[in-house]
Amino acid sequence: MSEIRAAMSRLKEAQKSSKGAAAYSRYINRPLGRPMAATAYALRMTPTQVTIVSAVFTLTGVALIALLPPTVWSSILIAVLLVLGYALDSADGQLARLTGTGSLAGEWLDHFFDSIKLATIHLAVLVCWFRFFDLPDGWLLVPLVFAASANVFFFGIIAADFLRRVHRLEHPHGPAEAPREAWRSGGLYSLAVIPTDYGFLCLVFALLWWQPVFVGIYTALAVINVLMLLLAALRWYRSIRGLAADV
Repeated sequence: MSEIRAAMSRLKEAQKSSKGAAAYSRYINRPLGRPMAATAYALRMTPTQVTIVSAVFTLTGVALIALLPPTVWSSILIAVLLVLGYALDSADGQLARLTGTGSLAGEWLDHFFDSIKLATIHLAVLVCWFRFFDLPDGWLLVPLVFAASANVFFFGIIAADFLRRVHRLEHPHGPAEAPREAWRSGGLYSLAVIPTDYGFLCLVFALLWWQPVFVGIYTALAVINVLMLLLAALRWYRSIRGLAADV
């Protein structure tokens, strides 16, 4: 226990910036992942092993969405599995920073499993709605649109980050990137972007058994995420175009 407490203290100083993070990730998921990272450190686990455990929890939850008829208990179980999987997804990065064992291979594996969960969770909702919900066929377009939006959003983030890294390598003495807007680091911003937070979506699955409420919330999140994607795409484009203009 003393080793876990010592690791917890060190982890407080090894946290990445919370600027731009949504409220759930910022105030719940990262603190929840901290004791998991400390426990993994005490057990001599590697970040890659934590990533794999995270994937097992997450993909089990995703599978149950499609396989189990929605009940109160199955919905809670699904939400718990998804929440734990997401917390462990934070823990692997915290463990890597704590031990100084981060690697490109580990980063790739983390993104690989992220893409799997984003490609499957909304398709699992589609199967659930088709099998267990009494809905007109047109409603099945909602999880399809949500799936497309989530995957494009993830690609946009990864591609923008990749291009910025390439630019820094090719122009190490070029002008510094513009700092993030101050308003994006505040608490109000983190609350405003909660609908785009995967962790918040995990909590929503606790209501899967309550068909009208879940369908309403899930559809609202799908619409908001599509709108946020359009705004984010414009911001990413301007950001990358600005880098090219500075060369």
